[in-house]
Amino acid sequence: MTQPPTDGATGSPSSPPPGPAAPGASSPGGTPSPAYPAYPSPDRRRRGRLVATLTLVAAILLCGGGGTAAYLALRDTEEGAGAKEPAVAVDDFLSAVYRERDAGKATDLVCAASRDPEKIAAKVAEVDRYAAQYTGARFRWATPTVDSQNGDRATVSAKVTMTTADEKIAEQALRFTVVRKAGWRVCEVA
Repeated sequence: MTQPPTDGATGSPSSPPPGPAAPGASSPGGTPSPAYPAYPSPDRRRRGRLVATLTLVAAILLCGGGGTAAYLALRDTEEGAGAKEPAVAVDDFLSAVYRERDAGKATDLVCAASRDPEKIAAKVAEVDRYAAQYTGARFRWATPTVDSQNGDRATVSAKVTMTTADEKIAEQALRFTVVRKAGWRVCEVA
């Protein structure tokens, strides 16, 4: 077995001779060797990609959130002109449901927050079936009465009376909540 060379005085292995330092090693003065430029560590690159990805995701969420908020804010906008008075809105709604039995017209008279064409069509069909059970069924009501009005909201009442050819009579008292958005529209029936 061969032994490493020793310096003759102490018997310890000798250090390598002075010369150019290996890449990335420091020179005897403690400064890094200028042989190769320093590259960013892989951790810094990963951190940069992570920050860029998180920024992109945040931007997408903000844009998507803004678009969703705009849709929700604008979807309840009213189309067409509503009635000029709360009582007129109720009278028009009653005519569409009980006399004309026109679900499309009734839907146009309802505020956007309560507008559900399927439910309105079902109610009109229910009135039609009820009237079909009796010979000569007719619906009438007096001019609806505004019970209270508070800015853009009003409560209106009406009593609907059905009479038949054989002089049977049925009455139903209804209370409407009417709101003003591009005219007065029915929002709730109780």
